[in-house]
Formats: sequence, structure tokens, C-alpha cells
Amino acid sequence: MANIKVYSTPTCPWCIKLKAWLKEKGVEFDNIDVSADQEAAKNMIEKSGQMGVPQTEINGKMIVGFNTDAIEAELKSMGKD
Repeated sequence: MANIKVYSTPTCPWCIKLKAWLKEKGVEFDNIDVSADQEAAKNMIEKSGQMGVPQTEINGKMIVGFNTDAIEAELKSMGKD
């Protein structure tokens, strides 16, 4: 099973849209609020080189932004669709 994390903030409109889209697809994920967890924010930046949110991590691969095509492609490669 894929290990999916969404790095987000509560006030980010694209973060809200991404999480709603994932829920609509029935994809389970861990939400990580980088505005409240500075260590998680640091880890996110180290992994992706980017400070912006949302970011989705699927089994270690970082996808920056509300990029549904990239997320779907990664889920398919993991055998989830």
C-alpha cells in the first residue's frame, strides 16, 4: 500500500482542493500541517527543495503543487487507481 503524505497549511486554498480531490478519489493520506510542525516543514523542504504547499509525498517521491496528473500517474505506478 502506498504511503501518502500531504504537506499543507490550513489557509492554503490549493491544499484544501488537493485534500478534497484525494478524499473524492478514496485515497487515504496523512495530512501534515507544516505551519504547526516546523520539523515537518524542514523535512519537506529538504526532500523537495521547495517551500510552497501543497506537496504530496507518495512512497518517498515528492510532487509539488496541485498536480493531479502527476499524483494519478504515481498512484497508478503503485497499483492504486
